[in-house]
Amino acid sequence: MSHIVRNQAKLLARTRRIGGQLAAIERALADGTECSAVLTQIAAVRGAVQGLLLEVLGEHLQEHVAEEARNAVRKKEVANVVALLRSYMT
Repeated sequence: MSHIVRNQAKLLARTRRIGGQLAAIERALADGTECSAVLTQIAAVRGAVQGLLLEVLGEHLQEHVAEEARNAVRKKEVANVVALLRSYMT
């Protein structure tokens, strides 16, 4: 069973919270809320998304890299993770 399916309820709860945070930002922008408050909300969403990314990535590395018996598959997964990190960090 995939780690995403195994942890589905927890991951969906996190994404719903992030969705709620984004909706709050949208409301704040529509209401003309002070920019420092909006920036704080944006930073909170970024942190929440980063936390979600790290949780899924950690499980991915464990299941699809560390526990992968086939060397060729493991190397491909490492390359995929490196590409993901490059796109995320640039």
